[in-house]
Formats: sequence, structure tokens, C-alpha cells
Amino acid sequence: MNGTAAAGQEKSIRAPDTAFLIKVFYVFAALALLSMLISFGGKLLGRSMVMAGHTDHTTVHEIVIGNNVISAPANAIRFEASRRDGVAERLELYLRWPDMRGYTAQAHADFNHAAGSRRIIFLSFEERMMSRDMSGRFEPIYRSMIVTPGRPGPAQLTFYDFDPKSGYADEVLAVAERRGADPFVARCLSGASAEASLAPCERDIHLGDGLSLTYRFPAELLSSWQAVDAAVLATAVQYLQTGR
Repeated sequence: MNGTAAAGQEKSIRAPDTAFLIKVFYVFAALALLSMLISFGGKLLGRSMVMAGHTDHTTVHEIVIGNNVISAPANAIRFEASRRDGVAERLELYLRWPDMRGYTAQAHADFNHAAGSRRIIFLSFEERMMSRDMSGRFEPIYRSMIVTPGRPGPAQLTFYDFDPKSGYADEVLAVAERRGADPFVARCLSGASAEASLAPCERDIHLGDGLSLTYRFPAELLSSWQAVDAAVLATAVQYLQTGR
């Protein structure tokens, strides 16, 4: 066999080997890319599952309700769809007691109510629908709906059962007198409903320009109602940028 023929035969042998190696390279490259995508996607999915709808981002969003602007960090805004700037009819926040801060990795267990933890206070801002807040409604409305006498509770509270015909048969009214102000008033679920609820007690206050704030809290915090009420109001005023 002459040299030219040998070279041609060698070339014909090498060409398929080179093409095969290129195909193998592309296959391994594709597998590596797929592995990276799966790993990245898994991390995102894992983080999403761990966060369970929470976020630890502290980006401040400005939400407009009526004539009021509320500036709240993303990790304090309860629902993902509400973590944006703009106009809204209602804004739901959640904060951990007693630091009154939103979700963090360190507070993961409390925000997910692990092991029965009940330390989260839920706040709802919306335009005012009533002329009086809950404290202001005690004498003209609630007084005629409760059964007296009441029974003593912690921190100078008095618990009153509602008249069965009032529409609040499964609730009790917690009342505490305050010097120079309307009484502290909160409605709380009772019985099995209270045991099943993470925040069975509810109170609303007026603030801003025609704004109402309703906050729900664990019954265990009734013994600290003065501190809770003051902390909720202070935090709300801090978030409220207009109409204070």
C-alpha cells in the first residue's frame, strides 16, 4: 500500500472517532447542565417550601388606603400578593410579640406556630366603617348586649358573657377601665373555637385619616393587654406615613 492510500485510510478511521467524541462531549455537557438546573430548581423549591409563603426581605412597600400611606417592610406583610406598592382596600400584616417585627429565619418556628407557639399578632388596616372604635362602642352598644355581673380576669380585666340573643354567643367581652380614656375592650372567642384559633382575641382602634386597625392576638397576651395595645399602636403609627 502506498503512502497516499495509507493516509486516506487513516483519515477515514479518525473522522468517525472525532465525531463520536464530539457527540459524547455534548451528551455529558447536556447532562451537566440538566444536573445544575435540577440542583438550582431544587434549592429554589426547597427554599419556597421552607419559607411557606413568608419572606425575610425587608424591602419597604408603600400601600395607599384611602387618604393614608402605609410603609411596611415585606417581611411584615402577611400575603405575597400584597407585597407591592400601590392602592389597596385592605392590608394584612403579622408581627411577632414582643419585638413587633416581621418574619425572620430565627423566628421561623413562631411564624409557623411550631409546637403550639402562639406569639403572632395579626393586623388589618382598612378604611373606617364605624364612627366609633371598639372602646367607644362599649357604652352605647356592648353594654346592653352583655350579661352582668362579669367575672374577674388578669391585669384588672373583667370578662362578660354575651346574651345568647346578641349574635356573639360563642364570644366573651374583655373589659378594663382606663383613667381618662374609654375602657380597653376586646372580643374573644370562647370554648372549642378559642382553642382552635391562633389569635382568638380581637380589638379595633381608629387612627390616621379615616383608617381602622383591627388586630387579633393570642388569649395568652390578655394578661399583658396594656403593653400589647401600646406596642400595636406605636408600630402602626410608625408605619403610617400620612394621616397620622
